[in-house]
Amino acid sequence: MARISLDSQNSLPGIPLSVLSVPMENKYKCQQCLQVLRKPVQAQCGHRFCVHCFKLLTSTGPKPCEACRQEEIYEEPMSILNSNEAFPDNAAGREIASLPARCLNQGCSWTGYIKEYEAQHEGRCEYERVQCEACQASILLKDKDRHNERECEARTLNCKYCKVTFNFKDIKAHDEICLKFPLQCKDCGKKKIPREKFSDHIKSCVKSKSACPFSEVGCKTVIENGKLSDHEHSSTMEHLRLLLPMVLSMTHPRSEALGSGELQEDSGLGLYRAPEEGDGAAAAAHPVDLEKKIIALENIVCVLNREVERSSLTLEAFAHQHRLDQEKIENLSNRVRQLERTVTMRDLQLSETEQLVRELQNCTYDGIFVWKITDFSRRRQEAVAGRTPAMFSPAFYSSKYGYKMCLRLYLNGDGTGRGTHLSLFFVVMKGKCDALLKWPFSQKVTLMLLDQNNREHIIDAFRPDISSTSFQRPISEMNIASGCPLFCPLAKLAGKSPYLRDDTIFIKAIVDLTGL
Repeated sequence: MARISLDSQNSLPGIPLSVLSVPMENKYKCQQCLQVLRKPVQAQCGHRFCVHCFKLLTSTGPKPCEACRQEEIYEEPMSILNSNEAFPDNAAGREIASLPARCLNQGCSWTGYIKEYEAQHEGRCEYERVQCEACQASILLKDKDRHNERECEARTLNCKYCKVTFNFKDIKAHDEICLKFPLQCKDCGKKKIPREKFSDHIKSCVKSKSACPFSEVGCKTVIENGKLSDHEHSSTMEHLRLLLPMVLSMTHPRSEALGSGELQEDSGLGLYRAPEEGDGAAAAAHPVDLEKKIIALENIVCVLNREVERSSLTLEAFAHQHRLDQEKIENLSNRVRQLERTVTMRDLQLSETEQLVRELQNCTYDGIFVWKITDFSRRRQEAVAGRTPAMFSPAFYSSKYGYKMCLRLYLNGDGTGRGTHLSLFFVVMKGKCDALLKWPFSQKVTLMLLDQNNREHIIDAFRPDISSTSFQRPISEMNIASGCPLFCPLAKLAGKSPYLRDDTIFIKAIVDLTGL
């Protein structure tokens, strides 16, 4: 009989009975764990075990089968469990794999078969409760990643400032000692100052307050670092008055010593006073006081030297920064001027594009053009006031590569029609294909003011005078306009005119294309 493989390190005990959706038959039950058989093996006595359970039973050697004893069929050597005498029960395994199953986890609605349960769902169910390896808390499998990243009290973090690794529970303690932790200066309000540089910032902070360097001689002013130079400059006389008593106290004992004796003459030394009796002790104590005062003065001089050096360095740094700022301002100014030129060019391009789009929207290529003019009353008032006496229509063409034309309208009349008529003119414009066309322009032109009731249109037509410059090949953008100064009496547009509705009129131009 073939020996079964019991070397699997990942084998599990039987499947819980409650996983089955149907009552379990005894032949599918492990005789050791009393659960549904997982990877069943059959001993030589006929009883079935999970491979995991059988491995545990026989790990220390052959064992008697307890199921045989309970059933009172124990018989040696058949009832001895031995790994060498057992074999995989594949038939039972296939039957068990086809049994209906369901998930036991609360909230999970999965159903399927035992085979699918083992291969796809067991150990992967989002609603299965697992234990956090770090804090030992019981959590849902679907919440494991979030728990590990955000909730676990024992999770490991890296300080985002100094990159040191520590446990989440120690985050506050670490923040108190982290050298890179950002602090805020309560004096100047500056933020994100690393703790390791905070003491240096306090010394140089212009808003931080400190005692005047002359505090050792009596100045009681506490002032911001940034205003210290102003204080020293404005309080020079006061500081000198504070220094004067100390300087005088150093010279005063010597004057007393000279005045306390009798004047005596000594060749080579001149007059001096001989010390009186009892002045020996005072003379001995005088050097000690003098030495202390000299040390104090030396300290003050050192402070003053440091301040002078610091002021010089600060001034030099400010001058250097000023030069850098000036260069930066100049570069930015040049950049701004360049951007302004670019924006101006873009505005021009945009304006040209918008004009082209408007022309294309209203453009026709069959010699027929209808011009809709809205806000007639306002435009008429502007024409009467002389602000906009004339207006041009969008361009239209006799064909895609034909003549380019437009209309020119005077809402308050022009020439003989000024103040009494609408004056309408036809204009030949410079086109892209003029070199291919026949000149002068000689096609019949019909101009119409449309009756919006479609009854009686106002119509005027003319044939071009081929000797007129208005119909020669254009040299500039457009030729001189030619047409009808007495096109339509303004009286016909008064009142409830059929030609003026909703403050809008329609003008139509038709170019006869015969012969083109």
